[in-house]
Amino acid sequence: MAIPIKNTVFDKIKEAGSLTDSELFKFLSKDGFVLAEDKLNKLLLDLEIMGLITVTWITKDVRRIEVVTIQEQVDEVEEQNKEIMEKDYEASFPGFEK
Repeated sequence: MAIPIKNTVFDKIKEAGSLTDSELFKFLSKDGFVLAEDKLNKLLLDLEIMGLITVTWITKDVRRIEVVTIQEQVDEVEEQNKEIMEKDYEASFPGFEK
């Protein structure tokens, strides 16, 4: 079963963390994936729409491609509420002592 080119492109970007579009094109060419520029642009757009990468312009002709990292923020109030609910649940059993 062949791996879709979109997955291969994403894996290359993920390995590098961040790279330019020309570096990505070189890496893909080195691995035997020859893509037209418009096909590569379409793949990058699809990956960006899916929220997996971000593409920003560095200069007029150079783009920086980075993997999106999602940092989960911890809500302190929510954590406290969760702890209180767990304690209340455990205390609701007869004979429970902590």
